[in-house]
Amino acid sequence: MKLPLVAIVGRPNVGKSTLFNRLLGKRDAIVDDVSGVTRDRNYGESDWSGKKFRLIDTGGYVPESSDLFESAIREQVETAIDEADSIIFLLDFKAGLNPIDKIIANMLRQSGKKYFVVINKVDNEIQKQALSEFYEIGVDKIYNISALSGRQLGDLLDDITSDFPEIDETLQDPRLKIAIVGRPNVGKSSLANALLGQERSIVTDIPGTTRDSIDSILKYYGEEIILIDTAGLRKKSKVQESIEFFSNIRTYKAIGECDVAIVMIDAKLGFESQDQKIIDEVIRWRKGLIIAVNKWDLIEKDQNTALQFERAIRNKLGTADFAPIIFISALTKQRIFKLIELSKQVESERKKKIPTSQLNDEILPEIEKNPPPATKTGREVKIKYITQVGTHYPIFLFFTNYPNQVADHYKRFLENLLRRKYGFEGVPLTLSFKSKSKEFK
Repeated sequence: MKLPLVAIVGRPNVGKSTLFNRLLGKRDAIVDDVSGVTRDRNYGESDWSGKKFRLIDTGGYVPESSDLFESAIREQVETAIDEADSIIFLLDFKAGLNPIDKIIANMLRQSGKKYFVVINKVDNEIQKQALSEFYEIGVDKIYNISALSGRQLGDLLDDITSDFPEIDETLQDPRLKIAIVGRPNVGKSSLANALLGQERSIVTDIPGTTRDSIDSILKYYGEEIILIDTAGLRKKSKVQESIEFFSNIRTYKAIGECDVAIVMIDAKLGFESQDQKIIDEVIRWRKGLIIAVNKWDLIEKDQNTALQFERAIRNKLGTADFAPIIFISALTKQRIFKLIELSKQVESERKKKIPTSQLNDEILPEIEKNPPPATKTGREVKIKYITQVGTHYPIFLFFTNYPNQVADHYKRFLENLLRRKYGFEGVPLTLSFKSKSKEFK
């Protein structure tokens, strides 16, 4: 489901991150500080009055060289304009109107996008009367808020979401949605084109807006599968931070919209830190995960090369070692359609339901053989009941007398136990521990 994207733009230190955290902090939302190449970027999902939307904080990057300042700000705002459905243009009441504010306002005005001029750090109605200088921007309506206290945010959100669709969970698109993600130049477009260029494939652009990455329909043996290609990165200038920012937005949007993410790795470069960041993001969103090592045709190899390469990757994956790894070449089309079969398998695993009776009959005896360690005060931790919940991805509830005292290494033991018994290859598992007092009377 494509959700509307709301971007927060503005100069550094006007309160963008504070507003971002305020809008997401009190809701049951996915929100993480996503570590990028140069600075932390924030991306999350929220809702207001039954309308879901994504929110991006463009960050407060301040370049070291003063002559790059305006250029860097311009790049990030241009990116936000390209991607967003609505834009919050945040200004600082206490700092007053700044020349860069006027530049940003002019860019927004020329874009034709819907944007909202929001003056932050207005703590009361008396201060509200001193907003006249901000009307120089040339808008009819200005919102005055305090991101720190949450003052007047309701009216702003009402207007921002006024034309957003209400999400009907019963009308979700049943087609498998696969995102092709990864660092720049790993071959994402080449893979998408190779998959879509076969005679058995029919390419159809899904109607959208110009700021959306283009999704395509792969007709695979009569089944329609949606490919989300994030490879539309084009270098606008030499401001590298903005290029990474643009790439990150595309990646996070695609992960949020997919069922299964194929994380592509360049075989010539090996597994790098940015690959791990993308994998971490896939896991945070609880999406299916496949690691595709591309350009395998360019590697000199013997019968042990693939095994050694896979071991090297798994040694770096840590707790993400449940992901299948496949070696492909988008150029020669080696194993590319096996990726589709594997994606279908992972999505099937993601939807798999283990009956409660089976869980308790098979897992509880294993827990009795290897019980959780006692609490720090020496009390025995008992797990008495297990059930699987979750509509879109597997969540396992463990009912225990001390839900907050289950050690991390024992949680890992339980996850490995579940995988050993039931598979779930390529699927992040969520383990939750609850108290059910009646079980212990």
